[in-house]
Amino acid sequence: KNSIEFLCTKNDSTLFAIGSHNKKRPSNLVLGRLFDHQILDMAELGVVKYKGLKDYRGAPKKRVGSKPMMCFIGDVWHLDEDMKKLQNLLLDLFRGDPVSKLALIGLDHCICVTAASDGIIRLRTYYCKLKKNPNGLRTPVPFLTSSGPDMDFTVRRSEYATVDVYKAARRQPKAAKAKKVKNKSTNLFGETIGRLHLEKQNIDKMGGKRVKALRIAGKVAKEEEDAAIEEELQREGAELGKEFKATMGYTEEDMA
Repeated sequence: KNSIEFLCTKNDSTLFAIGSHNKKRPSNLVLGRLFDHQILDMAELGVVKYKGLKDYRGAPKKRVGSKPMMCFIGDVWHLDEDMKKLQNLLLDLFRGDPVSKLALIGLDHCICVTAASDGIIRLRTYYCKLKKNPNGLRTPVPFLTSSGPDMDFTVRRSEYATVDVYKAARRQPKAAKAKKVKNKSTNLFGETIGRLHLEKQNIDKMGGKRVKALRIAGKVAKEEEDAAIEEELQREGAELGKEFKATMGYTEEDMA
C-alpha cells in the first residue's frame, strides 16, 4: 500500500491499475483509487478471457478523448453492496474528465458490463454509429459494432472503504462549488457574456453631440418639409377658391 500511495502521490493520480501474473494468481488485475493520498478502495480481478484491439482488425474505433456510454446489466449491481462499490469504481475509472455538455456526435462507443449468475463479469466494448431513423423521427438510431477491448473477469479479493470514509470522500468543499451568477454565462471560446436589464429609454429626448453635417442635414430637411407644407396649403386654398366661385359666382377678391 505504501508503495502505491507514494507513486500515486508523486504522479498526482487518484486512480491506479496494476497488472501481474504469477502461479498463485495468474492474469491478475488490481483496480483502485485514493482519497487524501491514502487508498480508498481496491478490487482484485482475475482475468479469464481477454480480446484486445488487435483482435478486431478493420473494426471501427472510438475517437480519442470521447466519453463512453456505460451500461450495467444484471440485478446484482443494485442488490449486492460490494457490487455497487465495484460499479462506482468502474464508473470512476472510465468516465474521464467531467464535462457540463456533450455533443451527440461525440457518443461513439458503449461499454457494457454484464454480471452473470456464474460469478463471471463480462465487459464488452461496442462502437456506436448513429444512423437515420427508419420511422422518420428526428432521433437517430444507434447501431453497435464490436470493437474491443473485451474482458471476462471474476472478483478475487476486495477492500472497500467504510461508510464514514466514503462519505468524507464524496463531500465537496464549498470553494469547489461554482456559484451561479444571474445573467452571466460563458460561450464556447471562454468569453464571458452578460445581460443587462435597463428601463425603457426615450431616445428622441436624449441630448447628445451632433456633428456639423448632421445639423446642416437636419436644417435642410426641415426647410424642405416647411416648403412642402406651404405648397400643400396653397394648393388647398386654390381649390377652395374655385369651389366658392362656382357656388357663389364671385370670389373673395371681387368682394374686396
